[in-house]
Amino acid sequence: MRRRWLAAAASGALLTGGAAEADTLREALIQTYNSNPVITAQRAQLRAVDEGVALARSAARPQLSGTAGFNQDLTRTGGGNGKNLSAGVDISYPLFSGGAIRNQIGAARARVAAGRATLRATEGDVFTEAVGAYMDVIRDRAIVTLNSNQVKVLETNLQASRDRFEVGDLTRTDVAQSEARLSLARSNLAIVQGQLTASEENYRRVVGKLPGELDPPPPLPALPATPEQAVEVALAGNPDLAAISQQARAAALDVSVARAGRLPTVAAIANGRVVDYLGSADKQFGGTGVSNTQTSTGVGVQARIPLYQGGSVGARVRQSQAVQSQFIEQGVAVERSVVAQTRAAFSTYQAAQEAIRSNQTAVDANRLALEGTRAEQGVGTRNVLDVLNAEQELLNSQVALVSARHDAYVAGFALLNAMGQAEMEDLNLDGGALYNPIANYERVSRRISDWSDDPTPQPVATRTVEPATAPMPAKTP
Repeated sequence: MRRRWLAAAASGALLTGGAAEADTLREALIQTYNSNPVITAQRAQLRAVDEGVALARSAARPQLSGTAGFNQDLTRTGGGNGKNLSAGVDISYPLFSGGAIRNQIGAARARVAAGRATLRATEGDVFTEAVGAYMDVIRDRAIVTLNSNQVKVLETNLQASRDRFEVGDLTRTDVAQSEARLSLARSNLAIVQGQLTASEENYRRVVGKLPGELDPPPPLPALPATPEQAVEVALAGNPDLAAISQQARAAALDVSVARAGRLPTVAAIANGRVVDYLGSADKQFGGTGVSNTQTSTGVGVQARIPLYQGGSVGARVRQSQAVQSQFIEQGVAVERSVVAQTRAAFSTYQAAQEAIRSNQTAVDANRLALEGTRAEQGVGTRNVLDVLNAEQELLNSQVALVSARHDAYVAGFALLNAMGQAEMEDLNLDGGALYNPIANYERVSRRISDWSDDPTPQPVATRTVEPATAPMPAKTP
């Protein structure tokens, strides 16, 4: 059910008429998924990790090499100068490697699994950033609107105060108070407009385009009732934990690879040679009828038995064990971080929910208080300053309510991310085919050709500058 929340929200938005014309959170996340450079770079990183399996498997395949050469004697004792053209071929096939190749393949596969988990974590982190950017724009636009309205109200109040001053109903002090409050409101409006511009630019950085009109976000799915429940879900589903676990597994296999350096290796070998003396065999070997072409072939089994390697194998084993220990300790650090992030997001979400309720009460009360203060000013029991203060209190509570709603949604989505439920598949975003990391793995992991390059890489992420203003690529020295 959780995985359908954005899909259901999008369907509802299409039924609300004009709301369908605005950008939705769903559309922003789809745009982010398809074109955010952090995500596309992580996909490229995973493709590089996939090649590690092909590299490890290549060590288990035959190795074939050819040689060719031309030789011209410059001086020779006991015979004429000679020349020859030679060519040869060597082939070897590993029969036993002490388990090194098998464990290298296993470690490479574990790193692929870690890379996939890291890609999932990157998606969740970038989606969380995109949700934050989306909500920042909605919040700041609302705050700008509230402050703009406040400026208009204060302008009306100032004009009214000046008119009443002209007829002697108010003092110069009342007018000055209105002027001061209007100037302060204009200053605040300029500040929040600047913050809105910053939020819109941050949205463009994350999503890839400037925001249009933004629909309110869909309600979040049901979240755990207690922090303990949230932590339990996070420990089972957080991709960062899965990534570090696979990295530790790969490091353990690296220890076995290093230990294999103490064991013998056996390989089957074959070779062939052809030497053509280019008609100079009689001169070179001092006889007649000597064949100008000689060939040789051979097969065999070659074993290498390490007896002493200066302590290098022991050092590599200890080095691999230290790296394994590093990943084990990092696993504990990641676990701590996940628990802390989950509990913090849960607490922030709950606090923001309480703030929403309190600020809504404050807005209702301040609106009623402002109406009463204005009425009392009309009968002379309140002064201009009382009205100005009431207006400011209402504005402050409205801004606080907008901010609390923003904080609650961002914290709720951060909680989903900490629990490993903020990835593309979790959100059910039907923005085209999902990126399938398994497809690239299947494409490259068993390739055997030394000439199977991929096309020259081209950018996938969208740029946010016009081509005319884009920096020129650096020239190679």
